[in-house]
Amino acid sequence: MPLVRYRKVVILGYRSVGKTSLAHQFVKGEFLEGYDPTVENTYSKIVTLGKDEFHLHLVDTAGQDEYSILPYSFIIGVHGYVLVYSVTSLHSFQVIESLYQKLHEGHGKTRLPVVLVGNKADLSPDREVQEVEGKKLAESWGATFMESSARETQLTQGIFTKVIQEIARVENSYGQERRCRLMFLVLPGQEELGTPEEELASWCDNVYMQIN
Repeated sequence: MPLVRYRKVVILGYRSVGKTSLAHQFVKGEFLEGYDPTVENTYSKIVTLGKDEFHLHLVDTAGQDEYSILPYSFIIGVHGYVLVYSVTSLHSFQVIESLYQKLHEGHGKTRLPVVLVGNKADLSPDREVQEVEGKKLAESWGATFMESSARETQLTQGIFTKVIQEIARVENSYGQERRCRLMFLVLPGQEELGTPEEELASWCDNVYMQIN
């Protein structure tokens, strides 16, 4: 009966940078050719890293810009972030710098578990942001940087594996072997009925579910 750790991750970035495509590729294993602009979608997937299992709850947000006001739901109960820009759009890169500053302030200017993603790396002829610029920005945050393409399953899987690892790394840097622990039981047949992980995570760092 495995214990599954709950992790809520918010995906942020300017419109049309490929946030939905990355989430869909990660969860469904296929490239999403066309879709309407996202209002807000959620995805869930069980991820195994070594001996640990994680219930990864992804929030795929609507596109933001430098004037966006981030709601508390993007701050409270969130374990980590994937910040996405397109390598073909300098403006999307500039927006991501603004979004990070808003998150940083919202969290009380503490270190954040972040993976910075330069998406659409397969469109190199149209590149406006060089890889070295993404690396430099991520280093200034103490974050992880990756370039990716939502067309590539392996690259996309690596993004969300990295964010789980970043969450653990940041927690360890603060000496937090979790401030509190909660565990609840999921009975057979109840996996799809919804669970209280998100509500619990808003006030407890470590939420487990035990699946019978």
